[in-house]
Amino acid sequence: MRVLACGFLVADIVVAGLDRIAGPGEVLRVPRGIVLSVGGHPANVSVDLAKLGLPPSEIGVCGAVGQDFLGDFIVRTLEGYGLRLFIERVPASTNKNVILVVKGEDRRFHVELGASDLLRPEAIIDIVERERPEVFYLASGITDLVDRVVGHVFRRAKEAGSLTFADFVPPHGKGWDYLVPALPFIDVLHCNEAEALGLTGAGSVEEAVRWLLERGVKLVLVTRGGEGALAATERLVVEQPAFRVEVVDPTGAGDAFCAGTILALLERGLRAGDLPGLGSGELAQLLLWGQAAGAAACTAPGTTEGVSRSKVEELIGEQGRYLLSRTSVRGWGAR
Repeated sequence: MRVLACGFLVADIVVAGLDRIAGPGEVLRVPRGIVLSVGGHPANVSVDLAKLGLPPSEIGVCGAVGQDFLGDFIVRTLEGYGLRLFIERVPASTNKNVILVVKGEDRRFHVELGASDLLRPEAIIDIVERERPEVFYLASGITDLVDRVVGHVFRRAKEAGSLTFADFVPPHGKGWDYLVPALPFIDVLHCNEAEALGLTGAGSVEEAVRWLLERGVKLVLVTRGGEGALAATERLVVEQPAFRVEVVDPTGAGDAFCAGTILALLERGLRAGDLPGLGSGELAQLLLWGQAAGAAACTAPGTTEGVSRSKVEELIGEQGRYLLSRTSVRGWGAR
């Protein structure tokens, strides 16, 4: 197994392309339809990796779903991609998310939590130690049993020889500090600006990134939507503008960014020990692949529908040189 993606799985109900939100009692027809799709960071990252060309038999998905029709839907959909599944069926409802996307506005999420809280950390550790994936990806924040021992889970993955990759959402029922014990065992951490500030309590993104690096993270990736993305190691800070595409639905863009970055790491043969010494060109290429995958995800409704290897390569071919020419690089002492 090359990648094991673990964490929360969600049934997404996406309504995109809205001109506005319906008023009380109003019936509003939706131009792009209502899409039911598999969501949750681990599922999206895994599907995106397969669509980007990584053999599905080399990708594992671990999560928990309910014993209900939406749980069946998630399992059948992921099976359809040929992924290796390690999914627990638990006595709780499958996580659900109703996503409303108004043109020109950020997404509105309406989430029901359930099965993800019952995902067992010992099940994840058993898979990691048996399969020893090259990359161990864990999305946390709404996985209660795992969140309680998240540092232990990441430590065991490191001991199994995996490059560890952390992603998360604003935590439910706990403070941001739940993730702090895991930081010494995290090689790559992805977040958006709000998550970086929430986790660290810093006053700026730069302060937040420095805080994470000082606590052991080797590579910090911060996505900024239409403003681009940042990659930072203990040596360098690399900032890159965003690809320009017609945005239909940005849902899943962050997950596609992670998938693109993971694929770039694998295709370059990079391991955890290589990350602190990466040069500016290598960091810029990681951002380019991550951002191209994220941009592709924005071009269709749903979380993964817009992603393909051909679309990513097309975007890089059309805009990559321009973005690289406007990528800024500095050391931590420079301003």
